Amino acid sequence: MGVVVEPTIACVVPCHNEEAAVGKVVRDLRAALPEAVVYVYDNASTDRTVEVARAAGAIVRQEPRKGKGNVIRRAFADVDADALLIVDGDDTYDASRARDMVDLLFEGPYDQVVGARRVTDDGAYRTGHAVGNKFLTGAVRSLFGNDVTDMLSGYRVFSRRFVKSFPALAREFETETEMTIHALHLRLPTAEVVVDYRVRPAGGESKLRTYRDGWRILRVILDLARRERPSLVHTVLAGVLALISVVLGIPVIADFVRTGTVPRVPTAILAAAIMTIAALVLLVGYILESLTHMRQEQTRLVHLSYPAPVRTPLYTAHGAGTGPVPVRKTMDGP
Repeated sequence: MGVVVEPTIACVVPCHNEEAAVGKVVRDLRAALPEAVVYVYDNASTDRTVEVARAAGAIVRQEPRKGKGNVIRRAFADVDADALLIVDGDDTYDASRARDMVDLLFEGPYDQVVGARRVTDDGAYRTGHAVGNKFLTGAVRSLFGNDVTDMLSGYRVFSRRFVKSFPALAREFETETEMTIHALHLRLPTAEVVVDYRVRPAGGESKLRTYRDGWRILRVILDLARRERPSLVHTVLAGVLALISVVLGIPVIADFVRTGTVPRVPTAILAAAIMTIAALVLLVGYILESLTHMRQEQTRLVHLSYPAPVRTPLYTAHGAGTGPVPVRKTMDGP
């Protein structure tokens, strides 16, 4: 008798003090994806988030270290599913689009489907956040590729192979930046679905701070550029150092051509030393580029060790009989 193994779906909802909204988010997810298991990861909440989430039918897990990145790292390590959806627990995203996003992941197949935000309520997306998102998204597009329009969206669906090859090193809101660059740098197939983005319900409070978290995300982009594009970064630094050396050295060379002597010996030594440093910086950049390439190959091999997401059930031989028996993969549920 054949056994049908249906693809599994999990939803992860990171929450910190979201009692006003998390119940509706969980109910909307369960209505849109009745076959999915919904996990609410409570991130050191001091209100009734846990009780409300459980009452709505979610499995509640705890991550005491504050920060969305810490929640994502824990969830990606704990949850095993063919499709894993993450959405913020503040009810600003349209959770009813979850079915469209999951279906698109399987139909592609894609490794990531991003919910690109379309603001439907005045005040849902503050001006500072909108400007910062455009600036940071533009920086990532310039450094890593153009396949992204809303880098900071917190509404995404991932394949198993994305989740299990993603290092998840970020601690706070910069985790979305890390996800985006991971997909861009490995050239993972990604799609976008336009989703409504609305104002928070009464009693909810945004945890994002425009300038503090914007600066943190910019630092992450620069750090990832240094680690993922070392030849580019080191070439720029070497070019700056070489320019300084040339500016310092031209008067010394001019004096030597005119008089046959080098009256400014310290300047000549400094210019030569800076040019030597520039050459070393350039050399280090190329060495790091080789190491980065090897690391990318290893990450790619881990990614390829998992099958692509497919909607078609998998069949396995089991005994004898006249037809297949549908069986879901085992996942703990409410």
